[in-house]
Amino acid sequence: MRTDIHFNTQDGVKLSGWLYLPEDAHGPYPAIVMAHGFTAVKEQYLDKYGEAFAKAGLAALIYDNRNFGASEGMPRQEVDPVLQVRDYRDAISFASTLSSIDPKRIGVWGSSYSGGHVLQVGAFDRRVQCVVAQVPDISGSMDLRLAIRPDLLPGLFEAFQADRAARYLGANPEMIEVVNEDPHSDCALPGQDSYDFFMGSHLQRAPSWRNEVTLKSIEMLNEYEPGEVIDRISPTPLLMLVAKHDNLTVTDLALKAYEKALQPKQLELLGGGHFDPYLSGFETSSKLAIDWFKKHL
Repeated sequence: MRTDIHFNTQDGVKLSGWLYLPEDAHGPYPAIVMAHGFTAVKEQYLDKYGEAFAKAGLAALIYDNRNFGASEGMPRQEVDPVLQVRDYRDAISFASTLSSIDPKRIGVWGSSYSGGHVLQVGAFDRRVQCVVAQVPDISGSMDLRLAIRPDLLPGLFEAFQADRAARYLGANPEMIEVVNEDPHSDCALPGQDSYDFFMGSHLQRAPSWRNEVTLKSIEMLNEYEPGEVIDRISPTPLLMLVAKHDNLTVTDLALKAYEKALQPKQLELLGGGHFDPYLSGFETSSKLAIDWFKKHL
């Protein structure tokens, strides 16, 4: 059963999403709080996870990140990882007020950029009883250095500075494409797999997704290091789902971060690349998450 939900963050932004509940009406239920990754909206396959979690007896609170999709927030199309982490914590607070949810049995799920967010949330918010980080972002600065040729990085940093100076004088933020089929473009997420996932899901199921993001979002990505606190998640149980051929949040960084994490923890290697857990690998990725949540919630 799915209903629309809305809640306010502590800085007054209204976030919108869905609440999935099991059909048996025997709550309060353990609940999973979850949001999508970099620029993505909830219609880009999070509904499939909500349905699977509810079928397994778990509530799922899914929302669009601020500045995206159905949620409010300005500037539009800007990804601020620090504020998104705070929004996860406000979503937990909201979930805890619902009579259908057991506030002592709340877990968090994140994927890609939000997979990094749940590492942060799990490290500092002890209301969280369980964490699942799917193909998680570990190091924003390394993401940048792996995606962009070293000789092009100085020009990117100059663009950051020019954009910052212009915004200080009142200009609108500089925008760039999220994806582009041309491998030589200056988009945020290069690669054919990124283009296929975002453009395909946009056309098929997510008309509200927009192929643009502020340049400042990339600057903030460069400053974001969620893997640095992974050892503080313990004693909260952590499951990491890592794709063997991930070219976006690369596999070796995730594996190194997992080695740094303390017990209790579990690692599962998934076949395919960064976007396969939502698509061909959905049955596997969702079942592993469900089993972990049911074990610990």
